[in-house]
Amino acid sequence: MPSLIEDYALIGDSQTVALVARDGCIGWFCAPRFDSEACFAELLGDARNGFWRIAPVAEHSRIMRRYRGDTLVLETVFDTPTGSVALIDFMPRRSDLPSIVRIVEGRSGSVSMRSEAAIRFGYGDIVPWVRSVPADVSGPGGIDAVGGAHGLTVRSPVSLEGVDRRTMAEFTVSAGQRVPFIATWHESYRSPQPWFDPYEALDETERWWMQWSARCRYDGEYRDAVMRSLITLKALTFEPSGGIVAAPTTSLPERIGGVRNWDYRYCWLRDATFTLNALLDAGYDEEAASWVEWLRRAVAGDPEDMQILYGVAGERRLWESELPWLAGYEGSRPVRIGNEASQQFQLDVFGEVMDMFHTSLTYLGSLPSDAVDLARFLVKHVRGVWRQPDEGIWEVRGPRRHFVHSKVMAWVAVDRWVKIITQLELDEPVRIWADLRDEIHREVCAHGFNRDVGAFTQYYGSSELDASCLMLALVGFLPSSDPRIVGTVESIRRELMEDGFVMRYRTEPVHVGPSGATETIDGLPPGEGAFLLTTFWMVDNLACMGRVDEARAIFERLMELRNDVGLLSEQYDVTTSRFLGNMPQAFSHVGLVNSASNLSEAAVHAVGPLRRRAGHVP
Repeated sequence: MPSLIEDYALIGDSQTVALVARDGCIGWFCAPRFDSEACFAELLGDARNGFWRIAPVAEHSRIMRRYRGDTLVLETVFDTPTGSVALIDFMPRRSDLPSIVRIVEGRSGSVSMRSEAAIRFGYGDIVPWVRSVPADVSGPGGIDAVGGAHGLTVRSPVSLEGVDRRTMAEFTVSAGQRVPFIATWHESYRSPQPWFDPYEALDETERWWMQWSARCRYDGEYRDAVMRSLITLKALTFEPSGGIVAAPTTSLPERIGGVRNWDYRYCWLRDATFTLNALLDAGYDEEAASWVEWLRRAVAGDPEDMQILYGVAGERRLWESELPWLAGYEGSRPVRIGNEASQQFQLDVFGEVMDMFHTSLTYLGSLPSDAVDLARFLVKHVRGVWRQPDEGIWEVRGPRRHFVHSKVMAWVAVDRWVKIITQLELDEPVRIWADLRDEIHREVCAHGFNRDVGAFTQYYGSSELDASCLMLALVGFLPSSDPRIVGTVESIRRELMEDGFVMRYRTEPVHVGPSGATETIDGLPPGEGAFLLTTFWMVDNLACMGRVDEARAIFERLMELRNDVGLLSEQYDVTTSRFLGNMPQAFSHVGLVNSASNLSEAAVHAVGPLRRRAGHVP
């Protein structure tokens, strides 16, 4: 069985990642990119689907983990009856192929260790051919595993032996000794990969991350947690293109045993814009510029053809399929790759992209001319489609509806365009766009607010609540003091909060269809965890209202959810106190950064609009 979702830590090279459990087991590794096939896929099945564990042979009494300073270098310390040993895991910054470096370091006494790897390409389906690699002038020997299009070379100064289709090594480490392993992915037609100095790579990797972290200009409360979240967001950036993935995993369930299992290893425009806003606020202008370049390449063409998500290099064809040979995390099937949501119409993404353009302009002082052209094309498209129903922010697989959040984000798109026109003094008919902005605002207030409920609801004519309506004040649609906003926040607190955490919406059947049968809003079986980002949105709303003590209490409960190395998944099961959903989740870490900023600012400003809000600059 794989470890608990919350037991995994992250290492990566800003092109892909590996997930390392507390017991020293790598249970997920896709190469050479985030969205490539996995060669360790135990996370979504069992040991037969691939893993790499390095740990003491005997029982150990205590495990402690940490990241070394403000880096993505993971250190796991095992205390055993005979001594203490550290396992240092990292992925070097790469110029060519991805590598995982694992260094076993004796700290005290003498500890017998075991390395055990089952390499399985094709998401755990392909058992490779394995051959020995002799030592050469570059360094020690090892093995090279090849299957299909993929290869993995593993080298170490200790002897690696094949046992029952696994690669094994047993060795002893005493205090002061170090034993390194290097695994490098390569195309199957390339030769086994040479050795490189693991200790130089460690120094270079730590130095690079420390230099990157030193650029952070955040100086508010909870700085350590904010820095860890920013590092995580950087790790989810595909550096060659500037694209940002929503999460590095697929099909970790939103309910154990359920079917709400999705592939998040792609670039959602919405998630990426939220991430960029958080990075910009912390001083990472280069990442913002790279993402804008990625966006312009990815959406080139007719705005009508703009998708809500793309591959990390801008790919558009993300066909969804299932992998029947994987049992799923704790039996949660199906395991999916690709994402059918790429073909959905989600009106809100235009608002998020336009808001990002405006945020970039505010922070950086200018926008490239082709970015202005793209913004113009997008807002003209919004003018033609904003009255249409859509699948909404939560990507429902039921019928399209006039979701309130979607309409508000259409308002954001036009509002930010008006601001861009004004700030850049463009030769544009600003009055026409201001009138459209006001028209959308009037319609949302007339049809999105349910007076009987006393709140903005999920979609026009609905009495159901939706946590996405917490965004209304955060994007400046209405002031946080407006009675309709106060009513919405209070209704969501009363109806959608469970044990202090906010559900996105009720997934139980509530809507009566034409046949008279009940159905769920999203067209899926009911049941999921509390959504962490929406809980952070609740913190932001309360902070904006001046209810700082209430906001801080919720925020600190969220902080307590983080695992031992500061990571958060997408959702949280309040019944079993377990993480749910893909891990780590960019949305959750964006929420942490923004809410920490808001609480810091709220400590200075009593009530009113906060500059940072939810990552948006009103």
